[in-house]
Amino acid sequence: MSEENDNIIGLDRIKELIPHRYPMLLVDSVKEVEPGQAAIGYKNLTIDEPYFQGHFPDYPVMPGVLIVETMAQTAAVLAVRALGKDAEGQVVYFMSIDNARFRKPVVPGDKLELHVQKKQSRAAVWKFEGKAMVGDKLCAEANFSAMIMNDQG
Repeated sequence: MSEENDNIIGLDRIKELIPHRYPMLLVDSVKEVEPGQAAIGYKNLTIDEPYFQGHFPDYPVMPGVLIVETMAQTAAVLAVRALGKDAEGQVVYFMSIDNARFRKPVVPGDKLELHVQKKQSRAAVWKFEGKAMVGDKLCAEANFSAMIMNDQG
């Protein structure tokens, strides 16, 4: 379903908003909690995720950098949606990642919730605070900033 329903942004609509595709499209859906300000992204982890084959074969764990990337994709959906139709499909580049902390492994079968909150935005540069949760357990957190690039770069 490409339309948003009850403030839930589905996979088809996410693919219209950001240019990521498999295997790097990591967020399955996004709930916009406060338009342009806060959102929760969702990632359902299965043993079939390509990174689990080597990270680690006997104890599959989602790499921390991919948890941060999933937070960033959730934030990108929030930012691009707030900027409107002209921003859809634009590339969003990391500018900084600060205070990243990894508290609990994320494993196959987990439903990862990515809570992102806009801290500041000026033109194409946005700053966010993110938390990755499984149930009520904090798994990772980070502050990050990103720039939304127009077609000309």
